[in-house]
Amino acid sequence: MESDRAVVTMEPTSASIVDRVRREVERAALRARNGIRMAAGLSRPEVGQTPKDVVWRHGRSELWRYRNDNVRVSPPLLIVFSLFSRSYILDLQPGNSFVERLLAAGFDVYLLDWGVPDERDAANRLEDYVDDYLPAAVERVRRIAGTEQINMLGYCFGSVLSLLYAAHHLDAPLRSLTVMTTPVDLQQLGPLTGVVGGGGLDVENVLDADGNVPPQVIYQGFQVLKPTAQVTQYVDLWERLWSDDYVTAHQAMIGWATDHIPLPGGVARQLAEMTRDNAIVNDTLVVGGDRVHLADVTVPFLTVLGNRDHIVPEASAAPLIDLIGSPDKHEVRLDGGHVGLLVGRTAAKTTIPTIIDFLIQRSETQE
Repeated sequence: MESDRAVVTMEPTSASIVDRVRREVERAALRARNGIRMAAGLSRPEVGQTPKDVVWRHGRSELWRYRNDNVRVSPPLLIVFSLFSRSYILDLQPGNSFVERLLAAGFDVYLLDWGVPDERDAANRLEDYVDDYLPAAVERVRRIAGTEQINMLGYCFGSVLSLLYAAHHLDAPLRSLTVMTTPVDLQQLGPLTGVVGGGGLDVENVLDADGNVPPQVIYQGFQVLKPTAQVTQYVDLWERLWSDDYVTAHQAMIGWATDHIPLPGGVARQLAEMTRDNAIVNDTLVVGGDRVHLADVTVPFLTVLGNRDHIVPEASAAPLIDLIGSPDKHEVRLDGGHVGLLVGRTAAKTTIPTIIDFLIQRSETQE
């Protein structure tokens, strides 16, 4: 039996066409306004706004304690950041802040920020951070919080420092260790291998007058990883330039992505050796004259990596879980990039809740 249903084609009404034109005119005006503000440098967003106090200093490094009047989780959480970039990505903007979410969950949050190295830091080696700065910061956190142990969380190269600390200090007062986007197979970093001294690069040829790897070299290394990124960013920005919220978020992210800091020359030399030997995955690490083994890390452990991470590719981070000796160890692979695991939708919906749940299950909580 044939159907009597008729196909009705809806033609756009004059009113809808007028509304569409009006919307595009308004957006064009907003694009012009926001474009002028950006070009003039008048609309740079503030970052790292969560209130905090400096509770310890050592050299250029500072230990921050974020203010929280409703701490419900013990022991405290110490975040160890990378040596390659600035830490405000963890506290980018209100409503898009990893630190903000941790505080809301009831954590007593500390962050070890390495500052901006200068000529006084050129000779710094991994031992300075793993055997000096980190133990002192951990002890300071314990004293302030009045606890025997702490939870530790490392990000990117801060994860490497956290791992070396845990492996070289078997009596470290750690309740748990969480790491994110951790480069362990240094020969799987692609073009970034050159930045850490692999691929035949002579570190001495890239050091600046202070004896450090300048931020421009680090930035160029990241650019090589994704050469079309800038074009894509500008296309996306033009399409959304009318949105104040999008422009603010875009500027904050791009500002951080281009805001690198020098890498101490001593660390750069060590990384070159570690890359040539692939020392982490080959279990030939030496810290302070001692062989250290990640298999000796036996505290509850979580590693988080992104399968679209172009800075620390999955192939570089994936071997870590098998190197750790803890019977309570977990790996989470997420559909996100290096920064997307910290800010944005993936972070808000998956990364941050996963980390918070892991920490809470291994801590004491009070209502």
